[in-house]
Amino acid sequence: MSSKEKALAILSYFGPLFLLAVLFAPGSHFAKYHANQGLLLFLAEVVVSVIIYLGRYIPFIGWTFRLLNILLVVLFFLGLSHAIRETEEPLPFIGEFVILK
Repeated sequence: MSSKEKALAILSYFGPLFLLAVLFAPGSHFAKYHANQGLLLFLAEVVVSVIIYLGRYIPFIGWTFRLLNILLVVLFFLGLSHAIRETEEPLPFIGEFVILK
């Protein structure tokens, strides 16, 4: 694996930067795997953020979903460590889904 693929895999966990791996390393299984994981994490962040925003009007819902932000931060660092260690391990809870093939 090249350092370019590893760098793109690492960048995949920084929100919409997963697109860089898709655009610049379309033939790399490793970069595309981590781009998929980054996309899943990004989508989870968007969903939780929308629910928190709407939950401002429903106290218990908003507060509960704010706790999910902690889980998303943990998943971010876990995915980042997988990319740095050059392993392909799925993220807990969301990693089994495949959007990018």
